Amino acid sequence: MPYTDPGTAREYQREYRRLRRAGDTCTTPGTTPLPAEFRLRTATDVLLLIEEQIDAVRADEEAGALEKARCVGYLAAVSLKVIEAGVVAARVDALEKALKTRSEATNGHKAA
Repeated sequence: MPYTDPGTAREYQREYRRLRRAGDTCTTPGTTPLPAEFRLRTATDVLLLIEEQIDAVRADEEAGALEKARCVGYLAAVSLKVIEAGVVAARVDALEKALKTRSEATNGHKAA
């Protein structure tokens, strides 16, 4: 991240080197660390977070109807992508399980 101010650049580099010495190989000084409860691991986690955010948008008294509609529409589109990804992941898991079962059955007949 280029900085025009040399002092800011030095501060960034100092913090960057400190993070590397501490063993953190992926965080940069400009990254906001997320607490464990905000880390998303599954499609269900993402859908729950999106549902929570849609509720927050709809409950916001200060936002206009158009703002709410745009935000909810965007979040709904993301939700559809997450749902599709979850369905594909479930299908892949089912195929892997079926192939593993078929492979074990074939190997079992050859060994007998």
